[in-house]
Amino acid sequence: MSKEPIIAILLVLLPFSTINAQSVNVKQPNILFCITDDQSWVHTSFAGEKAITTPAFDKVASEGIYFRNAFCAASSCSPSRGSIITGQEMWRLGEAAQLFSAVPKKLEKVSFPLLLEDNGYFIGYTRKGWAPNDFEVHGWTQNPLGKGYNEQKLQPPANGIVTNNYAANFADFLNECPKNKPFFFWFGSSEPHRAFEAKSGAKHGIEPGKIEVPGFLPDVSEVRNDIADYLYEIKWIDHHLEEMIRMLEERNLLDNTIIIVTSDNGMAFPAAKNNLYEYGIHMPLAIRWPEGIKTGGRIVDDLVSLTDIAPTLLECAGIQELDEMTGKSLLKIFNSSSSGIIDKSRKYVFAGKERHTVCRENDLPYPQRSVRDYRFLYIRNLEPGRWPAGSPDIISAHGWVYGDIDMSPSHTYLLAHHDEQGVKELFELAMAKRPYEELYDIINDPFCLRNLITNKDYVKDKKRLVKALDKYLIKTADPRALTGKSVWDDFPYYHQNPKGIVPYHNLMNK
Repeated sequence: MSKEPIIAILLVLLPFSTINAQSVNVKQPNILFCITDDQSWVHTSFAGEKAITTPAFDKVASEGIYFRNAFCAASSCSPSRGSIITGQEMWRLGEAAQLFSAVPKKLEKVSFPLLLEDNGYFIGYTRKGWAPNDFEVHGWTQNPLGKGYNEQKLQPPANGIVTNNYAANFADFLNECPKNKPFFFWFGSSEPHRAFEAKSGAKHGIEPGKIEVPGFLPDVSEVRNDIADYLYEIKWIDHHLEEMIRMLEERNLLDNTIIIVTSDNGMAFPAAKNNLYEYGIHMPLAIRWPEGIKTGGRIVDDLVSLTDIAPTLLECAGIQELDEMTGKSLLKIFNSSSSGIIDKSRKYVFAGKERHTVCRENDLPYPQRSVRDYRFLYIRNLEPGRWPAGSPDIISAHGWVYGDIDMSPSHTYLLAHHDEQGVKELFELAMAKRPYEELYDIINDPFCLRNLITNKDYVKDKKRLVKALDKYLIKTADPRALTGKSVWDDFPYYHQNPKGIVPYHNLMNK
């Protein structure tokens, strides 16, 4: 079956609704959405990180709701951001389920910031939005996040930190916002995305000796310093968020502003970012809204997907939700006074992956799907014959082998010491080929080191998770589940591919 008919079938299965503007409440909340770039859930002081303090995140979490079990829909920035903006699982995004992709025009109709704008909101963003993507290819009429505010610059304290003065650009946005309009602002930092300035963390007072090294990384000085550099960039972003909160307070806007703080995918280290393991998909998430959250200061354990944000914000703004959105509004949790598990219907969260970078023969993706409950993580590697982190003998489009792992001191250390006792197992976890199925007991193995898929003690758990995943993939019209085929293998890759009309490998081999 050709790819064109498959895509046509999906477009029929996923019709796009027309949203009629509804009468808006004069008390529609303002929205400040802060999304960092590559941060796992544990790395805030509220979550227990001891090497840094994150007072802005902690304020939002301690005065609002801290979601202890929040997960992204994809462990790669662009599809994760697309899932957040459209409120849908990544496999419903078509071409946009992959990094450096074009974005189908039809997704314009389900992008929640544009729906907010249609209903009276003033919208804008700074730095990294739904990216890296090409919106011109399919003729988008505007950026899905509105006008960019990026004029204000500063001298960064370390190489790798961008010159964008995020807080000052938010001030520009607020100054332009009409006084009679609610606003939505997307604060999309470039940090803590790599590259980091080596030993910048230690230089700015972060002690490598206080670092808790995740069990999937070797506990050596190179890795400790690498994590310290990463943590310093998280602290930098938190400072800008602190300034933004101060601005809202000065303008008497703070109490009726929904502040959301999260990230797009996990930390950019081997076996984390771009993997469906726990440190790749488990996200920080805190939401503060004094005028709309019944009881603040709560820690909630419900399984939450970042796809839930779009329908939540639409409901908060008094706008009808779209049938196409697979996410589920969090208003039930907002309206509760309880902690722990509130909505017992939230039994599972799901994630997926297609192509991240060009790093395998014929530019092929490494397709995965996963389901997570309160204890277990089940992962299905749909093409186990392919290299999960990229081929060991193919230089990626970015310039190195195992190209789905960002270049870093941690990456280099694993390569240099891959045959040594204590490192070999970690190297293989990050880079070796994987079986078709993986199962992890996250409560007892948060680093995903022990695959239980053949353990007879967990047969019932595996069957339950397999059934839940299969049912959900069909319900949400995953092309691979519906047809057994991939619609993604030959989509163009637009990084260093100016023609953008043929797959990257075909262009390079001409």
